[in-house]
Amino acid sequence: MVTMQTADNALKSYYLDAVTEALDMRANPLLSQIKKTTADVWGKDVRKLVRYGINGGIGAGTETGNLPASGGNNYVQFVSTLKNLYGTLEISDKAIRASANNEGAFVNLLNDEMEALVRSSSFNFGRMLYGDGTGKLCTVSSTGENNVITVDSVAAVAEGMIVDFYTSAGAVITGATGRVITAVDRAEKTITVGGAALTATNVPANSYITLQNSRDCEITGLGALFSDSATLYGVTRASHPWMTPYSESKVGTIDEDTIQLAIDKIEENSGSKINFIVCSWGVKRALASYFNQYKTYIPSMEILGGYKALSFGGIPVVADRFCPSGTMYLLNTDDFCLHQLCDWQWLEGEDGKILRQVAGKPVYTATLVKYAELLCSRPFGQGVLTGITES
Repeated sequence: MVTMQTADNALKSYYLDAVTEALDMRANPLLSQIKKTTADVWGKDVRKLVRYGINGGIGAGTETGNLPASGGNNYVQFVSTLKNLYGTLEISDKAIRASANNEGAFVNLLNDEMEALVRSSSFNFGRMLYGDGTGKLCTVSSTGENNVITVDSVAAVAEGMIVDFYTSAGAVITGATGRVITAVDRAEKTITVGGAALTATNVPANSYITLQNSRDCEITGLGALFSDSATLYGVTRASHPWMTPYSESKVGTIDEDTIQLAIDKIEENSGSKINFIVCSWGVKRALASYFNQYKTYIPSMEILGGYKALSFGGIPVVADRFCPSGTMYLLNTDDFCLHQLCDWQWLEGEDGKILRQVAGKPVYTATLVKYAELLCSRPFGQGVLTGITES
């Protein structure tokens, strides 16, 4: 017979390993290439000592001359706060009781809930990889009737998400928090949210939207690495030029020479080796069209995680829905590391239970948690091409 105890045991012993595998290796092609470690985690922070430049104690001289003066290595410490990543599933008491005498039905119930949790977590974790840590999903262009809101991009939003609205200055908009997205029109770039009426007065143009309670709480993704921010991981870029990645804007039509030139510049200046290229779907189509016009066959390859990719000189090229339009990232994934306090775990109560009743409601919830932060130890070993004409 199915009981709350057997449900708890199933989540602990069976589903956790499957969920961890899915979120670490199959959530996103870029994430699957990045190593995970518990190293350099100190309390609530990641503190990583990074070496840059070369040791100065090298030189040449005469047979009887002085030896080279000793020179130490150059170090700087990256500091960033571990981000709290959560995923919650909900099962009603009615559903549990209905399947109490049917183990097969209960397994199907849990499978469905876990699949939904993994899909939602994969969506948001993949999205964060390309964000700047602020949690910004999109910017409001205009607010219309019936809570239909036009935004600049719908790539990072989906039906069912619970979101908060902020002014362009970063102040939370009273009465516009905890709103559920009920519809997304991807062709018109509009979203519809539930709740009381919103107007152009309280949600004006240039307001922005974040996931519920997530503002400034997301991992430091590529958006922050390739931004023009004065600091990165607590280090001032102006004092350390190597903290600024390679960037080429207004590329226009993509071609082989443009990509190869960028790769050569990055490798020449940093000693890094580009081993992963990620772009938007439109850029991937444009690249394929470029080669097709010369009747050139583009080989494909399989990368870690089971993903299929195009091959540019042996470097995998993958498209990601969260990569900004007209953009191609040239990365050395060996320079990235997801520092984590632990891998995905269930949040347990004082009694060790995973499933807990929601106060005043006939439902039970379970929460997955991971404390992690993404760091790149060699920013100038990465590059980005923007302004690419998409197909």
